[in-house]
Amino acid sequence: MKHIPRKRFGQHFLCDDGIIDAIVRAIAPLPGQPMVEIGPGLAALTQPLVERLGRLTVVELDRDLAARLRQHGQLDVIESDVLKVDFTQVAQRLGVSKVRVVGNLPYNISTPILFHLLAHVDAIADQHFMLQKEVIDRMVAQPATGDYGRLSVMLQWRYAMEDVLFVPPESFDPPPRVDSAVVRMVPHAAPAPVDIARLETLVQVAFSQRRKLLRHALGRWLDEQGYGGGFDLQRRAEEVPVQEFVALALELPQKA
Repeated sequence: MKHIPRKRFGQHFLCDDGIIDAIVRAIAPLPGQPMVEIGPGLAALTQPLVERLGRLTVVELDRDLAARLRQHGQLDVIESDVLKVDFTQVAQRLGVSKVRVVGNLPYNISTPILFHLLAHVDAIADQHFMLQKEVIDRMVAQPATGDYGRLSVMLQWRYAMEDVLFVPPESFDPPPRVDSAVVRMVPHAAPAPVDIARLETLVQVAFSQRRKLLRHALGRWLDEQGYGGGFDLQRRAEEVPVQEFVALALELPQKA
């Protein structure tokens, strides 16, 4: 029976063989590697991956698709909302310290998924995701550009990222109304040991008034934290490199 894409799950199924082959080559799966695919859908990417890996774990929310996937002898199916999946436990269950993660992420919740995975980054070897191109543009953006913002800082602190492939709307059924792309995310081996919640709050405050100088919103917030350092507040948030935000977070007084 033909599966009808469900709008509430943000389902757009990849159907372009050339693009699928290019994504698999970018991922470069090797036999025996522990890998988790988010949102396998109709298995367009799943099948060529599992043929190379031998076995694959998949996370699928759609009950009908999960039932179909369970009929495949080489798949371990986790029927769940990906935001509720503990990827650290998945790695432990597979008997490894790190898993590779791939997927065509639902565009309506792609950012929450990225932040959810950030909490499990120590159990992840690398990530390859298909996303809305404008989201990837923000992820990889450099300072002093319009795309540079909270997402850029939070992800670049923890990952080296690369936009590896453009994917047009006609590569999907049904075609989305946006361009897509594939991003490679490799966790930094030795990231600065910053408290993620502290950094996230700092960055959120900094970009809350991105058209104004930092002395307005961030300046007041730093005063409230008891910070007395020499951070240059005569700039806009988009002018501050990732490493300076991280250094500032490390300099903040410890909370009582």
